[in-house]
Parts: sequence; C-alpha cells; structure tokens
Amino acid sequence: MMGSNEKIHVTKTFLPPQEEYQAILKRAWDSSWITNYGVLLQELEEKLKKYLKVPNLIPTTNGTLPLQIALKSLGIHGEVITTPFSYVATTSSIVWENCVPIYVDIHPEYLTIDEEQIEAAITSKTTSILATHVFGNPCHIEAIEEIAKKHNLTVIYDAAHCFGVDYMGQSLFNYGDASTCSFHATKLFHTGEGGALFCNSDSLHKRCFYHHNFGHNGPEQFHGLGINAKMTELQAAMGLAVLPYMEEIIDRRKSICETYEKALSNKLKLLKYREGASRNYSYFPVVFKNELELNNVKVRLESNHIYPRRYFFPSLNHLPFVETKAMPISDSVAKRILCLPLYDGLKKESVDSIINIILKSL
Repeated sequence: MMGSNEKIHVTKTFLPPQEEYQAILKRAWDSSWITNYGVLLQELEEKLKKYLKVPNLIPTTNGTLPLQIALKSLGIHGEVITTPFSYVATTSSIVWENCVPIYVDIHPEYLTIDEEQIEAAITSKTTSILATHVFGNPCHIEAIEEIAKKHNLTVIYDAAHCFGVDYMGQSLFNYGDASTCSFHATKLFHTGEGGALFCNSDSLHKRCFYHHNFGHNGPEQFHGLGINAKMTELQAAMGLAVLPYMEEIIDRRKSICETYEKALSNKLKLLKYREGASRNYSYFPVVFKNELELNNVKVRLESNHIYPRRYFFPSLNHLPFVETKAMPISDSVAKRILCLPLYDGLKKESVDSIINIILKSL
C-alpha cells in the first residue's frame, strides 16, 4: 500500500528538468522579447508542425480561444450541432459566440457524437457541426464529412485531447474545416497553459491568424476584428522543453493503460477505440454499471488518498445557460464514468493499489 501521506491525483503535470527550461528561456531573456511572436514561439511552431505532420497551426495562450476564433473565422451563426459529452468549453464557446448549441446524443461505446442522429437535428438555422474527439478517440469523420457536404455545413473538431493522434495515416488535426487542441498543464503535451488552432485552408489560416492578433495587418493596419490569443515566449519555452520527452511520456502512459486494461477489462466497461486511429494514452476512463457503484469506488479510492475524476460530468445538456433536453446515453454515461489516475511518474505499486481497491469495491 502507499505511504499514508502520499496523494495520487487523476493527473500530474510533466515538468522537464528545470535547468533545461531555464536554458531555453534565457534566449528570450537575453533578447528582452517575451511575447508578440518571438523566436521561441516561431521555433515551437515549426517543431510542432513537423512532429504533428500538419501544414500549419496557430499557437494560442489557452485551448478555449481557438474554438471561439474558429467559430468567428468561419462566420458561424444560428444553430451549431454539438455533443453533450465534452468539457464545458465546447458548449460555452458556442454560446459565447452568440450561437445556439443543438445537442445530439453520443455513441454508447465510442462516446463520440452519434453520427446517425446528426441529420435529424439539422434545421434551416444550422450552420456548423462542432464535435469532440473524446479522450483522443476520433469521431466518425467520414460520416460527418458526408453530412456536412450534403447540407453545406462547416465542421470544427474539439480535439483538445488528441495531441499526436493519427487517423487513417495522417494527423487527426487535418480533418474538418478547423481543429483545436489544448496545451494545458494537465494535457499530454503542454505549455503550462496554452493551445493551438489547426486548419488546412491557407485563406482560413490567415483569417484565424489576424483574429488571434487583434486583427492586425502589420503594425499600423487592420484586416478586421480581432482579440488577443497569442502564446507568450514563457509558454513556448515550456513547450520546447517538454516536446523532446514526448515518446518517453507516451510509452510510460501506455504501460500504465495496459496494466489497467488487463486487470479491469472483465469487470468494467472500457472505451472502444475507433479503427484506423492511433492512441496517445491521454486518459483512462472506466464506465460502471450505475452511479452508486461509481460513488462507492470513488469514496474507497479517496479514503486511500487517490483522487480520480468524474470526467465528463455532468452532461452538458444540463448547463444553466442552455436549453435542457434529455440525452439518454450521455446522461447515463456521464453519471457512470470515472477517469483513473494516469501520468508520467505514476509508480507501478500505486497502479496496483488503485486496481486492488477498485476490484475489492465492486
């Protein structure tokens, strides 16, 4: 068993050796250039394009602003079809941009938006689909693309959990009109706080770029409306320090996930992963038979200083700023799903303890 004072949270930020971060940061210090697209950010952008195999990206100061900028840049208005099973930022970005979220329930195994229910939700006011790749697990991209083309809709993917995930041989970020990612401290790859916006279209990329930089076209002219979503050199330095460790981080997380899977797959329902997609091992969710069983396990874990997370909970169709509508599968899954601790540095004996407590609690 673990030491009595040791606490295990659902995740723990990977921190590179401090001297490596400081050595990178010194370059910004020496130039007195710590924001406004400095050399560190330019270097990180190029390295991320190469690592992720994407044509372009816009690094941002957090992972929510890219959703808002994508909606703005694509001229989205009216109704946006979306998922109730995601983090609050997916829905709040739609509402923030004065659009109306229209929920479509989720697939019971993949937990992504149920593509077979999308068309029934389309009305004359529908302008876009904003879907979430859940825990790094892709939506049914081909079906969504076909529906979007048929009804002349744009597609935005909230790919906050998808760093490094490939689908059908290319980056998951290359699908849809735009995709977004989070580089928050709790994510697989991080810049402390941060994110990125991806779009294949050069003209859309240009529009998103000026939207994220006050609308500037050079220092004295403006393309149009903009906000400030720029990533700083301090954040970029962290990204440059973390990026070289990605393969090690993923390998260690993979090992932990495989241990969980071997021990729990016959006892709990696990996420079904989309065929053709690689895994980045960003989360390990388990689904219980009912909420009572989940709470019993959660209490037992917490009494042993282990803190999993009910994620995503509650289902977003119950937010106070949206019209409440029953989503049977999302409502049910949200009450029964728990993300287990998963991070680089989580010890094998701790993983074994977590498994033992769960099995004894069931």
